[in-house]
Amino acid sequence: MISEKKGKVILAGAGPGDPELISVKALKYLHAADVILTDRLVSPELIQDHARKDALIIYVGKQCSKGIHTPQKDINNLLVKYAKQDKLVLRLKGGDASLFSNILDELDVLVAHNIPYEIIPGISAAFGAAAYSAIPLTAREYSRAVRFLTLFDLDSITIEQWKDWAKTEDTLVFYMSGKKLNQLTNYLISHQIEDSKGLAIIQQATTPYQQTQTFSFGELKTNKLPEFEYVPTLIIIGKVVHLHKSFAWIQEITKTESYFDNHITTLQHAN
Repeated sequence: MISEKKGKVILAGAGPGDPELISVKALKYLHAADVILTDRLVSPELIQDHARKDALIIYVGKQCSKGIHTPQKDINNLLVKYAKQDKLVLRLKGGDASLFSNILDELDVLVAHNIPYEIIPGISAAFGAAAYSAIPLTAREYSRAVRFLTLFDLDSITIEQWKDWAKTEDTLVFYMSGKKLNQLTNYLISHQIEDSKGLAIIQQATTPYQQTQTFSFGELKTNKLPEFEYVPTLIIIGKVVHLHKSFAWIQEITKTESYFDNHITTLQHAN
């Protein structure tokens, strides 16, 4: 049951890009919210088509190609500000609300100010990218497990971890690692990852701009890959990657621009 109680914050995942992948519950709160704080990677159509016409829309995206960046401290302050004004506040996040997001910072500040909140899960980028690229994250005789990882603090990764990642039969999914793509592949190759293992680079997953590139690590020994600083990029590594060519069901159209950044038309920032 949806509560429209004022002075409450809803932390909700909006899915990976396709606006139809948002949950029914999150959509109901999108219809009801007085204030919406939306991430860069939330489908712009969701806001345009489903937010109340009188709702205050505040773009709080992290760094993008347009040079716009909202510090997490500012986001926390906005949540508190509008909840204390007895507003129903929707904090809309790309993908899932709890996976590689700053939800802990936001929960801490809400608890500190005794503000009621609710968490609504969403389809993560990994699940969206895997489905729309026809790469099952687990599949019989290919992989029985999957790990969700990030290279945020590359220097803290130990030699033992690199060896484990290179030798594991698990599917590896790396978030927010497009800028470190060549470092990732070089480290894995140096730790003897099998030439037959596959690597998929999936950009702007589930959007009309989705691009999927696949390689074997044998090919990567002689090829330098591009790096992606601003375009949302997910990396999948493992034997399952080779299933893409057999089962791909989307006809991808080459586009080089950013679906999300090109749809940032009006940015409303609170004072």
